[in-house]
Amino acid sequence: MGDEAVPVTRGVDFGVAKLMPDVDRERAWLLTVDGAPQSYVDLDDPGHLEFEYVRRIAYVLEAGFGAGEALDVVHLGGGACTLPRYLAAARPGSRQRVVEADRGLVALVAEYLPLDDPSVAVHTADARQWLAAAGEGSADAVVADVFGGSRVPAPLTTVEFVRDARRVLRTGGVYVANIADAAPFAFLRAQLATIRTAFGDAADLCLLAEPGVLRGRRYGNAVLVAADRPLPVDALARLCAADAFPARVVHGDALDLLVRGAAPVYDSSATPSPAPPDGAFTVG
Repeated sequence: MGDEAVPVTRGVDFGVAKLMPDVDRERAWLLTVDGAPQSYVDLDDPGHLEFEYVRRIAYVLEAGFGAGEALDVVHLGGGACTLPRYLAAARPGSRQRVVEADRGLVALVAEYLPLDDPSVAVHTADARQWLAAAGEGSADAVVADVFGGSRVPAPLTTVEFVRDARRVLRTGGVYVANIADAAPFAFLRAQLATIRTAFGDAADLCLLAEPGVLRGRRYGNAVLVAADRPLPVDALARLCAADAFPARVVHGDALDLLVRGAAPVYDSSATPSPAPPDGAFTVG
């Protein structure tokens, strides 16, 4: 790159990617694909997490594991590797595996936003197929943040998929999934039922989302969290409440009420997540 950052537009495997420099931060970039925001990266400050939902995923890892503890993390969906960059800085010694199906996108990010860290391995592969071949009990956390444009692909919404993620987790490991939905939350409720079915009744489950989304006022992200141990919901609630854009943690009886009557999704009947309303996520 030259001294002056300029936007970059390139056709990639699954659409048109655009890298746009942030005029307020010298070496920060927004990545979009077909106009939908995918990642925001500050090369000088990997601890700066611009997107609210990414901060919520970071809070899950912060509250769920010891401070500074090195982790083995699988990231399904890579984009510009915002979270892997953050974890590499916040938890030195962590081993991270990033799975991104779009080879063109991986090449674009490597060219303009290089991540020169041997502890982060980027695999260009289908997330579901890669996960099926991953070793049992090989990760402390599995983070699923895969969108085809603005929709979660159908194969990543099922009981079979989540069971495979659970297989890859160590005892005490945490599964985190980022999805998006709006009232009446048919997709969200089905995903909660799917995760509960895959993990079993003894597992703990919670949901992190902005109050406006939970009240049905708008379409937005929801971060779903599951583990075979009690989740640190009090610590999570404090972290989410202190954020510049506070989120609520839905857990226990409130979560049971939300999930009640929802059916889990299996491979035989899976569909992608609903398309967002026009303009919900579009940039540039």
